[in-house]
Amino acid sequence: MNVGITGVAYALPARTELTDDLQQRVADGLPVPAGLFRRTTGIVRRHVAADHEYASDLAVDAATKVLAETGADPLDVDLLLFASATRDMTEPATAHIVQAALGSRGHALDVTNACNSFLNGIDLARSMILAGRARKALVVTGETPTRAMRPRLQGLSQARTAFAGYTFGDAGAAVLVEPVGSGGILDVDTETHSEHWEAGGIFGGGSRHPRSVEHTYFTGDGAKLRTVFERIGAGLIERVADRTGWGWDDYARVLVHQVTLPYLERFVAVTGVPRDKLEVTVDELGNMASASIGVQLGRVRGELRAGDRVLMIGLGGGVSLMTMVWEVS
Repeated sequence: MNVGITGVAYALPARTELTDDLQQRVADGLPVPAGLFRRTTGIVRRHVAADHEYASDLAVDAATKVLAETGADPLDVDLLLFASATRDMTEPATAHIVQAALGSRGHALDVTNACNSFLNGIDLARSMILAGRARKALVVTGETPTRAMRPRLQGLSQARTAFAGYTFGDAGAAVLVEPVGSGGILDVDTETHSEHWEAGGIFGGGSRHPRSVEHTYFTGDGAKLRTVFERIGAGLIERVADRTGWGWDDYARVLVHQVTLPYLERFVAVTGVPRDKLEVTVDELGNMASASIGVQLGRVRGELRAGDRVLMIGLGGGVSLMTMVWEVS
């Protein structure tokens, strides 16, 4: 049996914020040159969820579009995965909030693995369908990582550990996963190096720091994360090529998790991927965590034809990398 993606959509909050305005807001009074955040990240603006707008709202918006696009009845969805780094709350699973809004009645649970959550969710949905545990799966993400930005920097030392958080933008995405007659998800691979879990994250809310406001802000070593990803990422992509026999020319599009524009340029230099295969979103939408690839997929879906292959490459804190090859049915 082949299993593939039959519908895709994304959602963006209405509110936007310029990176120059963000820098002025958080670094006012510090000796930081004007425009430094924008020049360093290549991010001009990003969408920011309103105060009353939650991760589940973005997921519901995207999921509603997918159901309308495919004509699927919510009651036919027998597996709903909220696959996101952000959640509405610690408990219950945000998947239940999404399901209640959609009116579906399937098995609902959260899947979380930082920025790889959405790809992990698609892979899990495919696996459960192949195992006979589901027939029609809705995989959704809703990311509001801008709420993990430190609202005001107290000094340059703090700026170094908080800076990666200022790349964030908010978004949601959704895909419908089900059996298809041909094509579908043809190849999946993963690489995990958990010894680097402390390199970056939001460390509050769990049993280590259950009530610490300080640990609700993203902190991390962006340079270390980049070094780890560069060291192990190229080998993973070479492995996919060796196994499938497919090179860059065999893909209509290559979608990669985007953190900053210089980071993306480095990815192009290291892997040799043709620039026109990419869908660049980071300059206008920022680092959308696990929604990054879902938004890119939604933007390119209209140009894809049956038989086109898309290579998706995920990177996530922890750290983990993931590839997925999808052939349009």
